[in-house]
Amino acid sequence: MNAKYKHIFFDLDHTLWDFESNSHETLLDLFEEYSVLKTSIDDKHHFINRYYHHNEIYWEQFRKGELSREELRHIRFRTTLNEFNIYNEELVQQLAVAYLEILPTKTNLFHDTLEVLDYLVTKYSLHIITNGFEEIQFKKIVNTGIGKYFKYIITSEAAGSQKPNPAIFNFAMQLTNAEIKNSLFVGDSIEADINGAKAVGMDYVFYNPKKIPQEEDLMYEISSLSELKNLL
Repeated sequence: MNAKYKHIFFDLDHTLWDFESNSHETLLDLFEEYSVLKTSIDDKHHFINRYYHHNEIYWEQFRKGELSREELRHIRFRTTLNEFNIYNEELVQQLAVAYLEILPTKTNLFHDTLEVLDYLVTKYSLHIITNGFEEIQFKKIVNTGIGKYFKYIITSEAAGSQKPNPAIFNFAMQLTNAEIKNSLFVGDSIEADINGAKAVGMDYVFYNPKKIPQEEDLMYEISSLSELKNLL
């Protein structure tokens, strides 16, 4: 146990909850469910890859406040479908709703998530800070059964700001009665998680499962969650 820390804050998507696997399964489900996709698109994997491409761009705009939540939900599908010469606004609406209905029912966690949470929960107060949609994030947490590990779930909707904005971290400090000096943040995004923690002076761990080389020196970097057991 690291006596310096009392509170460990985690990101959810891409850190504990395997977003890539769960999203991929969801998009495959949609492709099978909506026959117009199968009849209009030859390669479902190409469709999924193009969705990811556009989704990443629009999520960045959403984080910057350039898109609303509703706009994000629809534009990512609309742009992807248009690329395949599908211009069907009713289908856009249906996919936008169905994606967010199916996605949180998927329960893939990173392979060592439960092992690490079991280890940490007896030693620290554990919390989540997430930029995801509140309703969707709570469903993910309930369906995977990991809610029992966390004292507080802080969403960007509840905080009124998104990572890396210092406001969401300050909101989390007040809600959990934690202090920056005794808190550690674990997340996979340099921009949202690490830069956000840095902005408020919080210690951090960069979770880098794909071992993508980073240009900057980092406080702590891990490629598997189980490495937290050596640190904490």
